[in-house]
Amino acid sequence: MFDLTLSFDNGPEPEVTPHVLDTLASRRIKATFFVIGEKLADPVRRGLAARAHAEGHWIGNHTYTHSLPLGLQRDPAAGQHEIARTQGLIGDLAHPQRWFRPFGGGGNLDDRLLKPSVVDHLCKGGYSCVLWNAIPRDWDDPDGWTDRALAQCRSQAWSLMVLHDLPTGAMRHLETFLDSAAEAGARFRQEFPPDCVPIRAGKIVLPIESYVSSIEEESVAP
Repeated sequence: MFDLTLSFDNGPEPEVTPHVLDTLASRRIKATFFVIGEKLADPVRRGLAARAHAEGHWIGNHTYTHSLPLGLQRDPAAGQHEIARTQGLIGDLAHPQRWFRPFGGGGNLDDRLLKPSVVDHLCKGGYSCVLWNAIPRDWDDPDGWTDRALAQCRSQAWSLMVLHDLPTGAMRHLETFLDSAAEAGARFRQEFPPDCVPIRAGKIVLPIESYVSSIEEESVAP
């Protein structure tokens, strides 16, 4: 037996997200969708986020551009440009905990994730920073990720898994993975493992030093 929380990053995508939502609904599984802000500027994609929210899924913030990990950005206003702008587009779909997931540049859990000014932005804005502990790299291996995902689940008591509702073909295998996980004893949960949420409602509750870079930011002209 093991607990499993599902999250989907980098959408919404009209070719994929509806299938993911249908698959979750048929199994009564609730998940979290960490969305890209610039995609929500498209009414069709914003409508998919609204559908997910209406069906009981949580909507989280996954930066506006998903172009460069925040810990590598020299822009001193990265928090405003990447996080606040996305949160504004999420609007009334937001969870009270204001879930935010940083971009790891390929699933990395290191000092690429954040920088001091971003941590300050998250704390002042009352955000909760959600990391992960299972990443089967479905974007990198769209036909072979399911066995790896199941092995990761079996290796720990509670997995917070990162999948991607992107048009790679990987989500064609979502049903197979979910059914295999259920047969292996998965208890699907929507909540996040506490050790994957180092900032909660604007308060640092776990050590974050290893996730924060010391990058020198560009100075702002007076």
